[in-house]
Amino acid sequence: MAEKFQATIIGGGPGGYVCAIRLAQLGIKTACIESRGTLGGTCLNIGCIPSKNLLNFSENFHKAKNFSKIGIEVGEVKLNLQKMMQNKDKAVMNLTKGVEFLFKKNKVTYFKGTGKLKSPSEIIIIDKENKETNIQSDNIIISTGSEPVPLPGIEFDEEKIISSTGALSLKSVPKKMLVVGGGYIGLEMGSVWSRLGTEVHVIEFLDHITPGMDKEISKEFMKILKKQGLNFHLKTKVEKISKSKNGVIVETSDKEGKKIKFESDVVLISVGRKPYTENLNIEQIGINLDEKKRIKVNNNYQTNIKNIYAIGDVIDGPMLAHKAEEEGIAVAELISGQSGHVNYEVIPGVIYTTPEVASVGKTEEQLKEKNQKYKIGKFPFMANSRAKAIDEPDGFVKILADATTDKVLGVHLIGPHAGELIAEMAIAMEFGASSEDIARTCHAHPTFSEAVKEAALSVEKRQIHS
Repeated sequence: MAEKFQATIIGGGPGGYVCAIRLAQLGIKTACIESRGTLGGTCLNIGCIPSKNLLNFSENFHKAKNFSKIGIEVGEVKLNLQKMMQNKDKAVMNLTKGVEFLFKKNKVTYFKGTGKLKSPSEIIIIDKENKETNIQSDNIIISTGSEPVPLPGIEFDEEKIISSTGALSLKSVPKKMLVVGGGYIGLEMGSVWSRLGTEVHVIEFLDHITPGMDKEISKEFMKILKKQGLNFHLKTKVEKISKSKNGVIVETSDKEGKKIKFESDVVLISVGRKPYTENLNIEQIGINLDEKKRIKVNNNYQTNIKNIYAIGDVIDGPMLAHKAEEEGIAVAELISGQSGHVNYEVIPGVIYTTPEVASVGKTEEQLKEKNQKYKIGKFPFMANSRAKAIDEPDGFVKILADATTDKVLGVHLIGPHAGELIAEMAIAMEFGASSEDIARTCHAHPTFSEAVKEAALSVEKRQIHS
């Protein structure tokens, strides 16, 4: 007889494993199925964590090469790429093992294999040896994540034509890299390899990088990246990619139709991700999908089959690990009879370049589109004592507040530790804070967070240090 669970999650990424742990904490007999062989999903294995590892190491390498400028005399700085990659893999392994330990600690049953829906209450699990296991479950949560989108007619070989996965595992530093797509992932990976010595060119179809970001921040970001050595080709369309003896040839055209041909060692295609909903028997059992093959859910994350839920990248919304985690907790609490909830107005986004870029809430463009009246407060890191003291003065803080109520509607930062600074603003917005609330809060000196306070003061034109 098939083993029965109260809840089963298909997918052990950030949304899935967090959901599983929270369900178990709530006393629900829980299973989690993961096909990769290690928990943590794309984020931990081939995404957020290894990329942040390489971003950190490459930044340290870049700084070490320039130590003499700040009075630290060292010998020749050499790159050991193999060792750098080994350290990256070690960090990933330690964290995946950590998640597996948490499963054991919380008594979550872990199945290694591919999960397929047999019925609304039955799942077939196929392991690497093709052995089948059937389980039953009162509730099923689909959390299978997403995968990179290739360009039409162009396949990833992860050697010359690479996705973010290949960009994390190159065996040598390319002389030249083309990045197709000026979004988060492309710019992070482009920054890594640029700092390690690669000539990086970014090709973007739009007239600006980082689509969806506040355009003032986006403009400043590109200016800084150009200063760091990245090359940008905006309003440019990729027409054809072909392999050559020594690398890849990319044929493009600009808005005026001018043809430009690029030769490169590797091409990183980073034009987005698509939900992974294949091979689950989703449509066969009648679960509804939208036009983008995302699973349709209601406000309680239920599909049209009420005991089957979906979270994370397979449903509508930003494809962010922390968004999936919040949804996982919400679903677990809803299943247990509590009031799970996610506030989609306050989900921060971060780009982990140097400097970091972070945002939460509405952009100025979105407010204009809604004809919402707003006030702006800005403060440059050039005028922040901590940023100046460590020679990281690039960027600024931008706060958007309601013109009438002063409620904070959006915050956008580019500068040192922006990813950490945005948390303060996310909390403030979660509790409905005004810019005055932030301006009246004492911030320690000297800290980067003083720039946030000054930006809040600037909403009413009373900043002190600029």
